[in-house]
Amino acid sequence: MNNIFSLITHHGYLLVFVVVLAEAIGLPVPAAVALVAGGAAAAAGTLSVPKVLAIALLGMLLGDTLLFVLGRYMGWTLLGLLCRLSVNPESCILRSAESFYKRGKTTLLIAKFIPGVNTMAPPLAGSMRMRFQQFIRLDFAGASLYILAYGGLGFLFRDFLATITRGFQAASHVFGEVLFATAIAYTAYRVWLYHKNKVYRVVPRVQVEELARKLVSDEKERVLILDVRSHGYYDSNAARIKGSIRIEPNNLAEELKALPKDKDIYVYCT
Repeated sequence: MNNIFSLITHHGYLLVFVVVLAEAIGLPVPAAVALVAGGAAAAAGTLSVPKVLAIALLGMLLGDTLLFVLGRYMGWTLLGLLCRLSVNPESCILRSAESFYKRGKTTLLIAKFIPGVNTMAPPLAGSMRMRFQQFIRLDFAGASLYILAYGGLGFLFRDFLATITRGFQAASHVFGEVLFATAIAYTAYRVWLYHKNKVYRVVPRVQVEELARKLVSDEKERVLILDVRSHGYYDSNAARIKGSIRIEPNNLAEELKALPKDKDIYVYCT
């Protein structure tokens, strides 16, 4: 943290812009810490408050707009890419999508405060064909709220942060050892989670031709096809596989209870 405060003091606006933009496009960098540091530097008179806010807002909107446009043209491919470093990429996508579905488009107002959803919300909005004007309006409001919250925190508690920074400097050796031990423990935890969830990374699939043959054979009575497209993509007037049954993936617990137990079930999504 001390290094970030020092860099903000010396490189100011450029660093705030780069860090905020990097987090907005999904890179693992601490935009919140940079905003707190920027706010503290503004309180100390090193940086201008309006310029810090404008630069941070520009970086965030540029990053979000890029993901929104890419999400519109790449859809789930981009979402999967952003979740690739997750322990379970599919749960990463579904968790973010579920949050978006439950709160609707207003998710963009609070998305920046929710880890994971902050990066996923813009491409989700793009993939669901949200109007750009509506997206930019909601994203502008959400980004402003986020920047004011963390920038204001740094501005109001500049003296407290300075005390913490001096404490870090005085205990830098001990802090380094604690940080190293924490990093090892966290890495071990991630490895354990990776192996625990490894089974969910492989989704059994069937070729279209194989299923088509079953649907025109004597086995067709044993086949049940489920349309599990998320409602952000689902249109009741859209083309569907003939005979398929629509179920809501965000309400699986209830939907599964009504399914027959004596049929081979095939599902298809977006």
